[in-house]
Amino acid sequence: MSKHHHRDRSWAPAPEPLPTDARVIDDHTHVASVVPFSREMNRQAIERDQPPVPVYSVDELLAQAQAVGVEGIIDVGCEYPNLGTAVQMALDHPGVVHAALAIHPNEAVLHGHRGVPGPDGLPLSYKPYHDVSFEDALARVHQLATAHPHEVVAIGETGMDLFRTGQGAKELQRQAFRDHIALAKELGLPMQIHDRDAHRDVIDTLLADGSPERTVFHSYSGDADMGRIAAEHGWYLSFSGTVSYKGNDGIRESARLVGLDHIMVETDAPYLSPMPYRGRTNAPYMIPYTLAALADVFDLPVAQVARATRRTTREVYGV
Repeated sequence: MSKHHHRDRSWAPAPEPLPTDARVIDDHTHVASVVPFSREMNRQAIERDQPPVPVYSVDELLAQAQAVGVEGIIDVGCEYPNLGTAVQMALDHPGVVHAALAIHPNEAVLHGHRGVPGPDGLPLSYKPYHDVSFEDALARVHQLATAHPHEVVAIGETGMDLFRTGQGAKELQRQAFRDHIALAKELGLPMQIHDRDAHRDVIDTLLADGSPERTVFHSYSGDADMGRIAAEHGWYLSFSGTVSYKGNDGIRESARLVGLDHIMVETDAPYLSPMPYRGRTNAPYMIPYTLAALADVFDLPVAQVARATRRTTREVYGV
């Protein structure tokens, strides 16, 4: 039996709760996606005669987070059908859920461009809603952000992702990124960047167009050189579970380079669970594990790092 079949699909245990004076916000998560994701994990577990995986509702996931000191989340809607979902979740949970909206770089390539291929046999998956042009999809982001100014606190995730898309898609992504940069500036909102295998292109585009006043690299994945550039331009870095992975010294060094007042913490759930639970379904309650990894990076108590991320989250997003 392959190692894959033995993968632990159960939820990770709850971490030690954060002190009451060090409650934090998960500044980038996809809670609406955790529910179907865990449903699929449960289906796979049952198929393999493993114990069933509990499937939690959004309300339960938020309650679990609150129980360990994660007092709020920024839920990111970055596919056309999920834009309204993120806003509705914020409306349903005022002061606890906030929304960030954008058209993800891989999605931007698909809107109105049926059949743009990815390289190496990694096709992007075209859905009926991709018949909506990119311009119309971005207009929907604009419309929701202006109609719900209290709920929508950021434009994101936008940026570039050259992992799956070939050169043909690269310029489409760059143009979409530029359109989001302009939108964030027009609305006076911070911007969350998705940057995968595209560090140079993302930086060049930001410098050419001028970055929004509050620019955040979500699930930061750069090296120390990139950390220096971020520090120089006052960009913020948000760290997911990857900051705890072996071999990611560049990510950890970048945290030190931008300093405690320019870092935030996120899950990017349902992905990127922190060590020692890498590979399991992620959810906002896992944040304290990532904070512990960040505390190690700074050689400071967890509570101090937690309070620093909370101050920065307020400064960047106003929440």
